Amino acid sequence: MAGMIKGFATPDGTEGYARRMAPHASPGHFRLLEGCQASSVGIGTYLGGEDAAIDAQYGDAIARALARGANVIDTAVNYRCQRSERVVGEAIGALVSTGALRREEAIVATKGGFIPFDGVVPTDPSAYVTATYLRPGILEPGDVVAGCHCMTPRYLRDQLERSRRNLGLETLDVYYLHNPEIQLGAIDHSEFLNRMRAAFATLEQAVANGEIRRYGTATWSGYRQPASAPDLLDLAELVRAARDVGGDNHHFKVVQLPYNLAMPEAFTRANQRLDNKTVSVLEAAERLGLYIMASASIYQGQLARNLPSVVGEFLPGLTTDAQRALQFVRSTPGIGTALVGMKGAAHVEENLKLATVPPVPWEQFQRLFSTAGR
Repeated sequence: MAGMIKGFATPDGTEGYARRMAPHASPGHFRLLEGCQASSVGIGTYLGGEDAAIDAQYGDAIARALARGANVIDTAVNYRCQRSERVVGEAIGALVSTGALRREEAIVATKGGFIPFDGVVPTDPSAYVTATYLRPGILEPGDVVAGCHCMTPRYLRDQLERSRRNLGLETLDVYYLHNPEIQLGAIDHSEFLNRMRAAFATLEQAVANGEIRRYGTATWSGYRQPASAPDLLDLAELVRAARDVGGDNHHFKVVQLPYNLAMPEAFTRANQRLDNKTVSVLEAAERLGLYIMASASIYQGQLARNLPSVVGEFLPGLTTDAQRALQFVRSTPGIGTALVGMKGAAHVEENLKLATVPPVPWEQFQRLFSTAGR
């Protein structure tokens, strides 16, 4: 598309970024995502109203986060009625145009699956969906699950193009299927796998077209459920589905899931079958070669205050509960990047203090987890 920023995050580009950030970054802050240096703390853009004031706060936060050592930016087409993607695009575009950032230095991830509004919530949502999606044939009525979710190839192609336009980026570094577990409330498991294969095939083609570099699943409950739950996502099964359509060189490489002091299931719950063993999703992901992005790292602010005092005893060098909650997440074995929403300078400065502090060593983390993480 004309006017889009070309390129994508590369090993050389992100290595250069990590070197530039060396005065602000301790050992262990950057982790490898397919050869790229990804920061252990990334900026999320989920919360906030659909207005210009929040847009401005996010724009400032994104620029400051990139200057303070966070080169992972997470968004979604439905966040704030597409406004979050547009703010990310404007921020990156401004930094690239002034030479403050090279496109190759930043890892940008977005998501598709939910039906997004455009700018604001319309007064008649049904009429909006009809005019925008049903009448043009992007959606058929039977495609939609739970009144809000779709992942047909035709719909995903449309959503990917909207995201690329919003972000102003020719190539996206990560594209997630957003909460695919919602589908399991309406269809049986066999049909779900058929839909996932079709979606993965669409995203493999997007990789071949140079529109994305890799894809994954961004979930809320899908990987946290007990092993017997009907809407549990089986990570090995999804990797097999990706291999079915993309071969051994498939591009299903990243998983996003909530993980924090109050929601530790990804580490504690053995619900994934792998090689005749039942293991946690973090262990399964590591063995399957998947990078983990942790969402809700401070549980939308609920863990930013009033943590038990014992947590601070195991996390030296930190001054706020938000920092301690983030340190817990980024120190967990198997977690690549801890995502946290940041609006404005104060949030960035507080959260990016973590870049200067090494992750907690395993022995210390074990003691902390046994005391405060259960």
